[in-house]
Amino acid sequence: MQARQSIGDVSEMAISLNRIFFFPLFSLCFLANAQSLERLLADESKISHWQAASFVSEEGVQAFCDQQCFSASPIADEIFDRMKGNSYPANCTVSREKLRYLKVLHYTADNRIRLGEMVVNQAISQDVLDVFKILFKNRYPIEKMVLIDNYGADDEKSMSENNSSAFNFRFVQGTRVLSNHSHGMAIDINPLFNPYVVKTDKGTFVSPKAGMPYVDREQNFVYKISADDLCVQEFKKRGFEWGGDWKTRKDYQHFEKTK
Repeated sequence: MQARQSIGDVSEMAISLNRIFFFPLFSLCFLANAQSLERLLADESKISHWQAASFVSEEGVQAFCDQQCFSASPIADEIFDRMKGNSYPANCTVSREKLRYLKVLHYTADNRIRLGEMVVNQAISQDVLDVFKILFKNRYPIEKMVLIDNYGADDEKSMSENNSSAFNFRFVQGTRVLSNHSHGMAIDINPLFNPYVVKTDKGTFVSPKAGMPYVDREQNFVYKISADDLCVQEFKKRGFEWGGDWKTRKDYQHFEKTK
């Protein structure tokens, strides 16, 4: 009889321990799965509505990113509405039909995935997509990529926030010559850390002004573009010029195709 009670006591103890350890563990697993599902649903919404500059998870990319995550399409009405009066002013001489809206993914310096958008000329759209695919595969850091229209087409504001962009119907700084950005044939990558620099007898002109600390290219810093950089190599392979190679001035952020 005593032995039976001992066995019963042991059984009760096992059941109690099971309750103590299993149910909280089950609850934690359920909560973790619920949170994971919530993140995936949030990622699905960001990707399906393409909320540029939003962060998404690797799981979200795997689950919801098909061809749309690296794509080029004609300029839809809702995109053109953002551009009109900004990057596409009333005097713009480039037809809307020659431009393409790109959706891309990119990593930031802290290894997070972000949704990006850009408008370029149709003639270079596939080249640009191919470059960004390679950069993404290699986790090359780009901080931010939204249309310059988010800044009212103000290049200084966009660059100061290290925003990478392309099409913007505007003139070359300090001239009345149309920039290659006006034709969607030029791209600026991580511009804050890779400024436009001109040295003259009167001093050094830097754009954006906030990029002055990054004029010295002997320094090492995040988002820096250098001659042996993967970004430089891939654009050059496709016939682009890099502004960092120019002699009379330097435009370390700038890639353009003139032919």
